[in-house]
Amino acid sequence: MNPIEYKVGNDLDLDAVITLYRESTLGERRPIENRTVMKSMIRNANLIVTAWDKAQLVGISRTVTDFAYLADLAVHQGYQKRGIGTDLILQTRKTLEPTCFLTLLSAPKANGFYPKLGFESHPRAWVIGPESDPATVR
Repeated sequence: MNPIEYKVGNDLDLDAVITLYRESTLGERRPIENRTVMKSMIRNANLIVTAWDKAQLVGISRTVTDFAYLADLAVHQGYQKRGIGTDLILQTRKTLEPTCFLTLLSAPKANGFYPKLGFESHPRAWVIGPESDPATVR
């Protein structure tokens, strides 16, 4: 088993990122078929921490906007339960200001993972999809 190497930066091969999202199951909830959106997600993220097994991208932590929101955490299914997700979160935290909160929308299958790391459930999160138009409810 090779040691996992962690890197910071968003200069990533888009195909490798899309493959990781697909192999982690996060691709079920991200627009992996829309390369323009995926490229924008990577290019415009403020902080990306990646996990590598030699040349293979096996994990990603994508943080956006004000360095207080962890948008995506994905680990290749073949690499899960090896501490990579935890290490990605730790590496992300080390890069952020110590006062930052990490806020994350969990994948349904990952709900049990986050409480083990000290995350608390938050009852006041709201999501609206691109197909919804809030102006129609006025």
